[in-house]
Amino acid sequence: MEKETVEMFSLKGKVIVVTGGTGVLGTSFVNAIIEAKGTVVILGRNEELCRKRVAGILEKGGNASYVIADVLNEAALVDAKHIVLERYGKIDGLVNAAGGNVPEAVVMPDKDVFDLNMQGMKDAISLNLWGTLMPIQAFGPEIAKSGSGSIINISSVSAKRPLTRVLGYSMGKAAIDAYTKWFAVEMANRYGDAIRINSIMPGFFLTAQNKNLLTKEDGSLTERGNLIINHTPFKRFGQPSELNGALVWLLSDASKFVTGMDIGVDGGFTINSGV
Repeated sequence: MEKETVEMFSLKGKVIVVTGGTGVLGTSFVNAIIEAKGTVVILGRNEELCRKRVAGILEKGGNASYVIADVLNEAALVDAKHIVLERYGKIDGLVNAAGGNVPEAVVMPDKDVFDLNMQGMKDAISLNLWGTLMPIQAFGPEIAKSGSGSIINISSVSAKRPLTRVLGYSMGKAAIDAYTKWFAVEMANRYGDAIRINSIMPGFFLTAQNKNLLTKEDGSLTERGNLIINHTPFKRFGQPSELNGALVWLLSDASKFVTGMDIGVDGGFTINSGV
């Protein structure tokens, strides 16, 4: 039974595409898939970073490659799908790690809330929502053919609890939540249990997008950073590797009866009333 349990969580033989696989969280996701014996295809725009990530994996005996593509370029995504199929013959899963905040969509305290940067808001929603939906449109049909396919989207606590400043990002992530649930039902109606879609809701992690909002140059916390830590029961930021358990579970056959769910990994932030 113990061996069977381990095998349920194994990604051996599975080919997983990871968008945004060179970012802080994306890199951690890639490493987790490799550790679970899966094969990773990093989808990104920066070829130097992609090549470096793949080289490091190959040196350690893992299976990985990369494809250069923008998640907002439909033609590039279709081309990427064909490249992956030529290399491996199938696609078993997709992790939509590409996304993040857009500076122009941040509403600073000294700005009027009735003078929003509309283009910035549109860019933030486009990156997070369309940058998730479009890869699913490209890779989804092939994933369904695997018979046990899994798609993982990345949500955010900002989609559940109103956070000041990050309006565009919050709207994009809230849209991902609605899309994940809706698409889970629609896919089940058409493909049965051959393909699943879920999301992971990270709490606060220090990434390239939010580091300047949460910490100062000397590493100490900003006022916003302190507010977040004080509202997080665990009283700390998360480590990227702490998302990996949820990721591997959702990609593996251990979660074959799970779809349309949003798995929180937030140190208790969203359930804390503050009292």
